Amino acid sequence: MKVTELEKRLLAAARADRPSDRVPYAFEKRVMAHIAALPTVDAWALWARSLWRAAIPYAVAVVCLAAWLHFSAEPMAPADQITMDFENAILVAVEDSAIVF
Repeated sequence: MKVTELEKRLLAAARADRPSDRVPYAFEKRVMAHIAALPTVDAWALWARSLWRAAIPYAVAVVCLAAWLHFSAEPMAPADQITMDFENAILVAVEDSAIVF
């Protein structure tokens, strides 16, 4: 059966069986009561719940990253520390005496 022929037959059947103009008693009140009984969506509660659920994985990631950085860092030798202090002192002196053109 072709789609257009099926559509014509369905439309003809719908036109032949007209619905009643009568509305059940207090229909609108029942509909409004049903709508009022639906739970309201609290956007702030959804947002807070998702943030609390995300806090645990982020805390685990921070702890893992901190442990990785702590255990993978090589301790500085005293000579390296002196070199770093010297470089910092030179850079601070250069920054303080910046020439303005």
